[in-house]
Amino acid sequence: MIGQPESAGASDGCGGAAALGAADWLSLAAAPTFAIMALLTLLGGAPDMMCSAAQDASPLNGMVPMYLLMTAFHSAPWLKLVSSRQRGAR
Repeated sequence: MIGQPESAGASDGCGGAAALGAADWLSLAAAPTFAIMALLTLLGGAPDMMCSAAQDASPLNGMVPMYLLMTAFHSAPWLKLVSSRQRGAR
C-alpha cells in the first residue's frame, strides 16, 4: 500500500536482503570486538581516565568490566547462530 512503511523483512528488492545480511554480520561483529577491547584494556594497563572520577562507586567500575558486560549483552546473535546450527545438525 502507498504511504505505509515496509517492515524490515518485507523488502521487495535485493537491496533489502543485502542490507539485512550486512546487519547480521555487523551484529556478529559486536561481541568479539568488545571482548578484544576488554582484553587490550586489561593487558595495556592504562588507567581508566573516564571512570576515575567515580572511584569505588560500584564493583563494576572501570573499562574492562564495561567491555565484558557489553560482550554479554551483544552475544545473542552468536547464541542464535550456534542454536540454529545445532538444530540443523540433528
